[in-house]
Amino acid sequence: MTQAFLRTNPNALPPSRGGVLALGRALVEAGHIAPWQLFFARRQQRREESGFLEVLRARGWITSAIARDALAAHFSAVPVDLQTDPPDPGLSSLLPPDLCLRLSVVPWRHTDGRITLACSAPDRLMARRARLPAPLRRADIVVATPEDIVRATARLHRASLTHQAETRPLPRFSCRSWQRSRARGPILLALALLCLAALVFYPMALASGLTLWAMFSLTAVSVMKLAAFVAHDTAAQAKPPAPVTPDLPLPRISVMVPLFKEKEIAHALVRRLGRLTYPKALLDVLLVLEEHDNVTRETLARTPLPNWMQIVTVPAGSGLTTKPRALNYALDFCRGDIIGIWDAEDAPAPDQLETVAAAFATAPPDVVCLQGVLDYYNPSTNWISRCFTIEYAAWFRVILPGLARMGLPVPLGGTTLFLRRVAIEDMGGWDAHNVTEDADLGIRISRFGYRTDLISTVTHEEANHQPRAWIKQRSRWLKGYMVTWLVHMRRPLRLLREVGPWHFLGLQLIFACTLSQFLLAPLVWLFWLGALGLSHPLTEVAPPGTATLFLLFGLTNTMLFVRAVWGRTRLLPWVLAMIVYFPLATLAAYKALYELVSDPYYWDKTAHGKTREATDHIVSSPAIPDEAG
Repeated sequence: MTQAFLRTNPNALPPSRGGVLALGRALVEAGHIAPWQLFFARRQQRREESGFLEVLRARGWITSAIARDALAAHFSAVPVDLQTDPPDPGLSSLLPPDLCLRLSVVPWRHTDGRITLACSAPDRLMARRARLPAPLRRADIVVATPEDIVRATARLHRASLTHQAETRPLPRFSCRSWQRSRARGPILLALALLCLAALVFYPMALASGLTLWAMFSLTAVSVMKLAAFVAHDTAAQAKPPAPVTPDLPLPRISVMVPLFKEKEIAHALVRRLGRLTYPKALLDVLLVLEEHDNVTRETLARTPLPNWMQIVTVPAGSGLTTKPRALNYALDFCRGDIIGIWDAEDAPAPDQLETVAAAFATAPPDVVCLQGVLDYYNPSTNWISRCFTIEYAAWFRVILPGLARMGLPVPLGGTTLFLRRVAIEDMGGWDAHNVTEDADLGIRISRFGYRTDLISTVTHEEANHQPRAWIKQRSRWLKGYMVTWLVHMRRPLRLLREVGPWHFLGLQLIFACTLSQFLLAPLVWLFWLGALGLSHPLTEVAPPGTATLFLLFGLTNTMLFVRAVWGRTRLLPWVLAMIVYFPLATLAAYKALYELVSDPYYWDKTAHGKTREATDHIVSSPAIPDEAG
């Protein structure tokens, strides 16, 4: 092994324009690129504020090894292959893993009393040397590829990165203290016996109390939906985001795509993301796999990946396997200032990231999250997928935009959401133990004084169309709502002080009252009998006009659904089927309640790739009115 290292000079500066041109000429003279590629990369570099070599790598014109060797020659340094000449494990404590990944550097050797660092961008490292610990600011440097630095950091810091993935947010924002215990069985049995005793000995009192609460919660949620509808439809149309122009610097965007046992959809996912038009030198897509997921790993091994995609493998830890745990682990491996999330079955609009960049560029500083519109590309699979599409249209195109305009907390969707990196790190990432990490994050955004905006860009997903699979997916979502409400209501007075009365009220409406609706729906169904002129057992315990009130609120929901899919004539008749669709959610709610006590961390995985549309690489969908802006 040669010892001719690059010694950093405190007065050294990053390469000038001439330095970049000299580096490009060396690549041309070596036959790695053509002259026109050199000038194209320089022009793109000026607009995108990206690295010259990053443009060439993103285009697939040079490999990481060629870029490494060119940089080493340019700086009179030594290129090293960290696969064959790995870093000394005894030096791993000199730099924390997050700093290694941010600066793309890892301590490599300790020779003759001097430390040598392996890095992938010597110019950037020298410009940011003040961020290094004092003993490393004058260290020698060798040049490695970015991929080698990432792999070495993951290997050397496996234990600490894995632990952080499971414990990232503060304990008061997490449900991780709800450890599984032998007491869960007795607790569940005791609750069941208590409910049975109340039903046997105090049936009328129990029925009266539950009926009154069902009336209150249904009224509260219906008023909230109506207010959101009015706020959405009467508010002045928001100005569209500023167009992306050559004068508007583009940010680097990292998007994480958690995958788990995705044999059917991995190929289509890569092809769909290949349609994105955002500059690839500023795009960083992380396919996040679990260590023991051989199915997805083998599928991706047969799928050529572009240079702007990387695979991040999440090590096995305490036995927890959840999407938020994977997101927490992958967060440090992201290189962007904006962090996005897509799901495995997603088909984002090709210009989605341009929309995100422009929206963040013009948004106030307290807007740290942008939520896009979710829709389905297989609404015609069967009646469940049609109803699911109608429900999503009402939620993402009417209710959520209305809540945002009313200044209420926005429970996020799990995909097509984009965050300022500084904000998600400030909030402590995701709760690895919460099975609806998205809704929880929406509430934490409010607690930290930040805001979420809705943007009009659309991502299409695969609608779950099988009754059993639909119930399993919805039970996970509802269990997560239960967990989120319980976590944030641990200290209600503290929550009230942090978010204020208006946001506190919104939290109760969105979570407590909505959950009550699903759990107490059977009581409401009994009153539908009264509305039809039939006798029902709760006539004596309910105020006069209760049946009419419930019928009125049912018509309110119908109006919202019609408004959400207006113009989509094939879906409009299926609004009437929603009365049969929502009882499935009540079954899911009781499954969720059982699991809340018996196994709160259990993640009921949703299988993807079950329809023809999900495995097509191009998704064709009907024109959808833009309602999110």
